[in-house]
Amino acid sequence: MADDGSTTATRRATMRDVADRAAVSKSLVSLAFSSPGSVGPERLRRILEAAEALGFRPNRVARSLNGARDDFVGILVADSRNPVLAEVVDAARVSLAAGGRLGLMTSAVLPDGSSRPRLDLDAVAMLGDLQPSGLIVVGSVPSMDRVVQAMGAARIVIASARPGRLAGAATVRGDDEVGIRLVIEHLVGLGHQRIGHVGGAGGRVATGRASAFGAAMRERGLDGSVVAESDFSEAAGFRAAQELLDRDDPPTAITAVNDLSAIGVMAAVRQRGRAASVAVTGYDNTYLAALGAVDLTSVDPDNAAIGRRAAELLLSDQDPGEVLIAPTLRVRSSSVPPSG
Repeated sequence: MADDGSTTATRRATMRDVADRAAVSKSLVSLAFSSPGSVGPERLRRILEAAEALGFRPNRVARSLNGARDDFVGILVADSRNPVLAEVVDAARVSLAAGGRLGLMTSAVLPDGSSRPRLDLDAVAMLGDLQPSGLIVVGSVPSMDRVVQAMGAARIVIASARPGRLAGAATVRGDDEVGIRLVIEHLVGLGHQRIGHVGGAGGRVATGRASAFGAAMRERGLDGSVVAESDFSEAAGFRAAQELLDRDDPPTAITAVNDLSAIGVMAAVRQRGRAASVAVTGYDNTYLAALGAVDLTSVDPDNAAIGRRAAELLLSDQDPGEVLIAPTLRVRSSSVPPSG
């Protein structure tokens, strides 16, 4: 150790170094980082100043393996490339940090291009081995029973998904029924009566939004059966829109399960030369919807609020079951009134 008390560049500072500099015991240094409220303010100040001067930080992996894991939360995300889920993760991490917790994220699946993604068992097992105090699952993750098994006693909160029945796990998601109703009210207000939907394929979120479409249409006394199957991809949205536009009495407005499929719908509408007369709406209000060349009317589920609420539930003892976050509608130029 150098004369000024700093460690050399070839060795990482240890708890013993911090203890020596702060003139306290090594066990008290450990307690200061695991339970700072249990250490007197003067000694805590000396310990933290010594740690900062030495560039010391606790070994979180070692603490997890020793069972000292209260400050560590795992985040398992279904698709790390999905901008919707990225917004949820970012908001959750900020809230966890404000609560003194570290949020460590990993992807739940390997991007192998498959239409039926498989759980990355090695990544899930490694996350479980670190013994997080809690886990936030973001998006629709396959084989949730394996995730629960790997996490042991960790508290689980699911965000931005419609999971099957999972005992002991709270869920936070956008209220899709309200979101779809906002879309239908907007389109009917523009004068549309023949409205179609592309979606219903790709999991519980898609089927839930398709069901919400049918219900919202029936509430208005309209035909809610005009649905063409599509998953969340642009290509599927394009094909489904072509199917709707080929009908003898095609819709004057098309709602899509998400923004990416809506972009496929817009491409099909442009191809038919009907961009000025067929309204198109999306869901999730991703950055794609706001691009000037797209300018897509879309439901904003408030992903930041979903992430914050998921973190709050994990940090608390609350078990509310399912929490629904109210969405809003962002109206842009893609929702045109019907011609004639």
